[in-house]
Order: sequence, then structure tokens, then C-alpha cells
Amino acid sequence: MKLIVGGEYQGKLDYALGRFGLAPGDVWFCEYAGARLNTDKPVIYKLERWIFDALRAGLDPDAELEALRPGLRDKIIICTDVSCGVVPADPERRAWREAVGRACARLARGSDEVVRMFCGIPTILTQWRDEG
Repeated sequence: MKLIVGGEYQGKLDYALGRFGLAPGDVWFCEYAGARLNTDKPVIYKLERWIFDALRAGLDPDAELEALRPGLRDKIIICTDVSCGVVPADPERRAWREAVGRACARLARGSDEVVRMFCGIPTILTQWRDEG
């Protein structure tokens, strides 16, 4: 699994498509799909949006991701870093922000590679895998 994180509009998707020779048709867009995570395509984009929808549907994103873990091993997962800036006053948004952070930490531990995008520049953070 490859995990690509970074702020909004930092070039995460363009980087993934270019680096891995993929096309937009290879991307599953979480922002249009609701609370069920689809792993049919090689790229899962906007994971933070899926987490929001899952929480709203009463699902536990951590449990959902853990159940899907074997099917994620060959995926490229792209998630916007929502941890910067002002902590939301709204409890729902605060819970979402925390859930995104936990999900990214869990996914990073099981990734072959974690890439942080900033101003369109990729920085490889790690290349280790937790098999547990």
C-alpha cells in the first residue's frame, strides 16, 4: 500500500497518477460515494471524505478499514491532511478530524511507503511495513 497525504490542492492526485502511470479512470472518488469504501480501483482518493460519510452513517472507520486491510495492500490511498489549522468548535467536525488522524496513522503503519505532498513536492516519509 502507498499512502499519500497532504493539504488540500497540493497535487496529491496528479502525483499519484503520474508516478504510477495511471489514468483518472483508475481512481475511486470517495467524495461521491457515501459510507461504503470501494476497493475495486487502484487509487482511493479523498479518504477523509469517506471517513466523514462513514461517521455520519454510524460506522466505525477504524473497524471498516481493518476489515478491508487485506484488500488495501496493493492500493494507493490519498487523504487530505485535515489536522492543521483551528480545531473545529463543532463536535461532529472535531470527531471527524480525530478519526482522519487515527486512520492515517493506522494506514501509515501498514504502508510500503508514505508520501507527504507540500506545494506539489513529494517527500517520502517512510518505506517500512508493519505486517501485524
